[in-house]
Amino acid sequence: MRFDIISVLPELLESPLNHSIMKRAKDKGLLDVYLHNLREYGLGRHRQVDDYQFGGGAGMVMKPEPLAACIEALQAERTYDAIIYTSPDGVRLDQALCNHLSMHQNLLVICGHYKGVDERIREKYVTLEISIGDYVLSGGELAAAVLVDAVGRLIPGVLNDETSALFDSFQDNLLAPPVYTRPAEWKGMAVPEVLLSGNDKRIDEWRHEQSLERTKARRPDLFEKFVNE
Repeated sequence: MRFDIISVLPELLESPLNHSIMKRAKDKGLLDVYLHNLREYGLGRHRQVDDYQFGGGAGMVMKPEPLAACIEALQAERTYDAIIYTSPDGVRLDQALCNHLSMHQNLLVICGHYKGVDERIREKYVTLEISIGDYVLSGGELAAAVLVDAVGRLIPGVLNDETSALFDSFQDNLLAPPVYTRPAEWKGMAVPEVLLSGNDKRIDEWRHEQSLERTKARRPDLFEKFVNE
């Protein structure tokens, strides 16, 4: 799977995408992530990529010409399954969307910055807008890192235990159950006896019950979705 990411600050993405699971995925040849510095397509001597917005108002807007040049250069090399713009206007990123995107081969991500991108870029090129939450970030780079991590870990072979992603929170609209490790007793608190029983059937039943209880208490919206499926 390949991600191409367009950014005015690609260095913000270097650390989160070059450690831990994402690094292992790239080392295994399962995930390729290429960062493209938009300033290489900037205009004039100063490589301008932004300008004042028409109609006045605070904040600069990313110009259409550099973005179009970068997008079209990348499109000349390959076909993208989706061209994604990280934006508060977009569909909320959830596990179902991550599962869907993990089935694709080539994804292009545009990171917004300043006040956002010229609307004409969104109309002409963008096929999917994604938001990671109802809050404002300084730019789309962190959202892009979240997207790559959430999707990349679903690629078969990326995780050491290939079944672990199937039991993550949200895969079935339920939160994950509590987890414990050694020691069996710590500061007077004991691990639930069922987890020490060795009875796989009882353990699975306990985990499912805990998922139901936790989701109902902490995320009633998800619980309602689970019940109505």
